[in-house]
This record gives sequence, C-alpha cells and structure tokens, in this order.
Amino acid sequence: MLKDTQNERDDRRIPIDRVGVKSLRYPLQVRDKEHAVQSTVATIQLTVDLPHHFKGTHMSRFIEVLAGHGPVVHVENIRDILEKMCLRLESDCAHLEIEFPFFLEKQAPVSKAVGLMDYMVRFSATLEQGKMDFVVTTIVPVTTLCPCSKAISAAGAHNQRGCVTLSVRCKTPMWIEDMVRLAEESASAELFSLLKRPDEKHVTEQAYANPVFVEDLVRNVAARCEADDNILWYRIEVENFESIHNHSAYALIEKKVGAPTNR
Repeated sequence: MLKDTQNERDDRRIPIDRVGVKSLRYPLQVRDKEHAVQSTVATIQLTVDLPHHFKGTHMSRFIEVLAGHGPVVHVENIRDILEKMCLRLESDCAHLEIEFPFFLEKQAPVSKAVGLMDYMVRFSATLEQGKMDFVVTTIVPVTTLCPCSKAISAAGAHNQRGCVTLSVRCKTPMWIEDMVRLAEESASAELFSLLKRPDEKHVTEQAYANPVFVEDLVRNVAARCEADDNILWYRIEVENFESIHNHSAYALIEKKVGAPTNR
C-alpha cells in the first residue's frame, strides 16, 4: 500500500485559509440573453480550507470533483461542485473562482456594422457551513473624456480608454449584458470592435459631449447600482489609462454590507 503523506499530522498548529489548484483551463457554458447558452473557455481556481492538523490536501481530488460534472462546467452546478469539494476534501469551506471571456455582438452606431466585443467575467463562489456566497464581476472597457481639458482648451480635449470593474451580489442572478450596459452608459462613450468613418465621428462627438472624470464615472456606476433593487452589494473600480500622463487615474466605491441605500 502506498504511503499517504498528505494525511500525516502537522505539529505547527497553523491552519491554511485556502489551498488547492489554480490556472486550470476548462470548457464552460454560460447563459446569455440572445442565444440562451454561450460556450467559452474558463480559467478555474478550486480551493478549500485546511485544518492545522493536516499536513496537506489531496490535489487530485479537486480535478476529480470537476471532472465528475462532465466535459463542460455549467453555472447552474456551481453549488454542487462546492458541496462535493467539502465532502471529498473533508473541509468546512470551499471556494470556486471562474474567469472567462464573454462575447457580445455590437452594432456600430451609424453604419450598423456588426462586430464582436469581448468582456472578462469572473464568478467567485464560497460555500461555508452550508451557506453560499456568490459574486459576479464584469470588466468593461469604456471611453472617457476629461472635463477639465475640454474646459481649458481652445480646440479638442484629451480622452482615453478606461476600465470599469463592477462586482455585485444580487437577490436574483443579473445578466452579464445588463452589467455591461450599466457600466457603458455611465461613461463618455462605449467601445466597439468595428467602426466605419461615420461611426468614428459619432463616437468621438458623443464622448466630447459627455465628459467625465474618473470620479464622475465611478459615481455614475454607483448611482445606477443604487437604483437597482436587485443589487444587494457592489464594488466598483475605475481606472483611466491617461493619454497625456504616464500614469492612470483611479477611483473605487464599495457599498458596505447592510448599509442603507441613497434611494
């Protein structure tokens, strides 16, 4: 019989908060509003807590649990995966993090030319003593135009690409598309993968007519989150990749759990 070193005792009496596998690529199916199901490839992290008396965990069991759900992971079976991780690895707490590209067809504003835009999405799920916590994060690129630059310049204003990282906990699942729209509508203008010249004119002028500081953008997103009764908690990070500085502008707003809304 082969020796099981992981099951040996550890005398340092130091528990480990999370131990497991990460950077595992796996097929994923996620629902979208247009096509019902979208197939993509996810990067997955699976971890559990490790009591102080265990020397190590059984890394192969994480893969066994995941493989037990077939060749494709579905969002609907995330809780089942976490429950099996707790059972197979004798843990009180299990974590699953799934990150994947999500694609949307977008029409250019004037020519109506169609192109695909990709957005990074992350599902973070934790099961502890039967209670599950689920956070969805969507990373949305946008355009911002500086109000100060517009106010002081005789011609033009500097603009830049920005990035809105929106994380939410909701009463009922929120469509990724709705999270994308919430962020895009808060910016000076949205991004497109395909633009013809009339579209470029439209987007440029739209941004010029809607200047926002990084502070404006993060507050715009927060105000829209506050107005949505389905959103229980949110965390918003905005980074503007400045076009005339060698640094980024940054802002963050997080709604504290249980804090009153501004409605």
